[in-house]
Parts: sequence; structure tokens; C-alpha cells
Amino acid sequence: MKNIFKALSLSYKSAPLAVREQVALTEEEIKNFSLKIRDLFGIQESLVVSTCNRTEVYYVAEQNITAELIKVLLIEKGIINTELYFDYFQQLNTQAEAVQHLFEVATGLHSKVVGDLQIPNQVKQSYQIAADLNMAGPFLHRLMHTIFFANKRVAQETSFRDGAASTSYAAVALTEEVTRNINNPKVLILGLGEIGIDVCKNMADQEFAEITVMNRTRAKAEKIATGRNFRIADFSTLEREVKRADVIISSVMIDKPIVTKELIERIGILTFKYFIDLSVPRSVEDNVEEIPGALVYNIDSLRERADEALKSRLASIPHVERIIAEAIVGFDDWSKEMVVSPTINKLKNALEQIRKEEMARHLKNLSPEESEKIEKITMGIVQKIMKLPVIQLKAACKRGDADQLVDVLNELFDLEKQPDNSAYSH
Repeated sequence: MKNIFKALSLSYKSAPLAVREQVALTEEEIKNFSLKIRDLFGIQESLVVSTCNRTEVYYVAEQNITAELIKVLLIEKGIINTELYFDYFQQLNTQAEAVQHLFEVATGLHSKVVGDLQIPNQVKQSYQIAADLNMAGPFLHRLMHTIFFANKRVAQETSFRDGAASTSYAAVALTEEVTRNINNPKVLILGLGEIGIDVCKNMADQEFAEITVMNRTRAKAEKIATGRNFRIADFSTLEREVKRADVIISSVMIDKPIVTKELIERIGILTFKYFIDLSVPRSVEDNVEEIPGALVYNIDSLRERADEALKSRLASIPHVERIIAEAIVGFDDWSKEMVVSPTINKLKNALEQIRKEEMARHLKNLSPEESEKIEKITMGIVQKIMKLPVIQLKAACKRGDADQLVDVLNELFDLEKQPDNSAYSH
């Protein structure tokens, strides 16, 4: 099997956040970079994935140009001293490595929160970009649809997607759960430290609520709201925003509670109000729950939910790996056959040429009905002649020794002179 598929990866496993931020690509930058490597290196198939945790480039090419692609990527991001960054990148220069890696990334095995659906969704978006740019050819189409099918099996056959396996995602899942019967619920995210930002990122993929973000530094709230459909509220309007919200998710770093029983009594509760306190020390007073309609969930209860989900997901990993392994076997068989596809097409063209030449010699004196009959008969003969070489070639592919048979057929039928006008079709 030819090593035509390769990849480069910079992720949270190999690079600190500061480096990942420097290299991360926006959607527009992904498009520009994809077109640039097509123009520079003649790459016709590529997949570029970029998130806060990883930036990866997968490409189809006969030559290994991974190092050159890393250099172009860094220069595109304004990084001149490219040598200083090379060690942060993982280079996957065999097809087996690159395919395995993409399967594992796209199913969520490499996600920071194992099984998280965010990265599979982002891979799907990157594939859509590649398709829109006409940079997803036969190889990438087949690979991605094999991955999608494997992902479907993972969802149906395992517990790998079940539950919320991080505290911040558990907060989002709980919010959706408690507001199920509220039309367009209002959610206030109070405090934008690390966990607050994680909540925002997880909330950004949801469409069940109106989100308001609030931070003591307004600039931070504005930054997290950029490109997202979030409201921004000043910290000085805390009381008004708490009154307005159905759910308050608080992760404020503060010495004493900022949401007090006195505050909630002052604003009044007409129906239910849910407080999800992710702060340590707590930012929502314990006794807030004494007020009718107020329900408080603290970080311990969220962690219990997340830990239970994570255990379930971790237990599912061997099953997920088996699904991936089975999918890769099927894909590899197709990939090996793809290598002999040009030979099959050339042989078919050679036989078709012989058939047409002979038909042209003998059809002159025949009626249209006789010509049609002979056309069908000769086409059937060509198909039967083709059948055995195709079976033998595909069997040789699986054994890994198709090259010899390809050489024999090339020599016997002088196939080098034949056009290959339907490569990858088998």
C-alpha cells in the first residue's frame, strides 16, 4: 500500500496553550492555508482542523512534505523563527499512522475530555470546508465517510458518548435538564476564569438558551462573546441580571459568597431559579436554598456526575478501539485496491479498444439489428475476460503482492499507452 496520506499535529499533548494560540487558524485562515498549499505543492486533497486544543493538517501526496507544510503554516501565522517550533509538532509520515490518528481524533479518543463530541463536530466542519474548496477527493471522501460510520457505531454500541464527563460540561447538561420546560431560558454565566470560559465554550454549541456573560473585567467578557451569540452585562448590574436569569452559573473567584440569601430575598423569586456554583470557595451562600423556588447545585455534586460519566466512557475505550480497528481494516482494503485501480481501468480500455477495432471491421455489411446483437455479445465477452484479472488483482492487493501482477499485465497488454480516465473508481 502506498503511503500517500500523511499528517502533522500540534495539540495540547505536545504544546502549551501559548504556542497553540499562536498557531490556531480561523475558518477563513483554514481556507486560505488550504488554497496556498494546493498552489505551492500541488496538493489536491487536504483536511485542516484547528481548535483551541489542536491544529492539524492531513494531506494526500506521493512525496513527504510534512516539514515544508509546518514551515508554511508557521510563516502564515507570522512566526519567523520556525525551527524553534518544530519540536511541538508530531509528524505522521506513514499512511497507517495518519489514518489511525485521524480516526482517534475524530471519535474523541484524543479529546481533553475523553469522548467529547466537540472535536468530532469540528472535524466534520473541516471536511465540509475541504469539500467546498474541491480539496476532498476520492481518498478523503472514502476515509471521512468510513470515520462517520465508525462514529455512528460508537454512539449506538458503546457508552462512550454518555453523560457529561467534565465539570463544565456537566453544568451545561444540568442547565439544559432543569430548563427543559422553560421557553427560551435565560442563563447568566458569572465569572470568566478557566472553568467559566470552559462553560462558555460548551454553551456556544448549544441553542436551547439565551446566554449572558458577566465578568469583573468587561474586556474579558467581550473577548469570550466575540463570534458568539452572547449578551454582555456589566458587573455593576449583578442584581438586575440575577433577577432576570433562570439559571446562574457562577465561578467567581472571591473570598465570600457574592450571591447571598439577602440578595435573592430582595429581588424575589416568582417561579424557580437555579444556582450552579462552580467556585471554590463557594460564591453562592448555602442558605440561599432556604428561599422557596431557589435550588443550589455545588461543584461536588457536579463532579460526582462528571466522574460517573467519565468512568463509563473510560470503560468503553476498548470497545471503541475495536470499532476503529475494524473500520480501518475495511478502509485499508479499499485503499490497497485503489492502487491497482489505474491498471484495471487501463486493461479495460485496452480490451475495449480491441473490441471496437474488430467491430469496425465487421459491422459494415450487417443490419442495425445484427450490429446491436454483436455489440452486446462482444461487450459481454470483454466483461468476462476482465472478471478474472480484477479478482486476482484485488486478491493480490490483500496479500500485499499486487506489484508483480500489475507489471505482468502492463507488459502483456502494453498498458502504459492506455489512458486511465476513471482512477479510484474501484
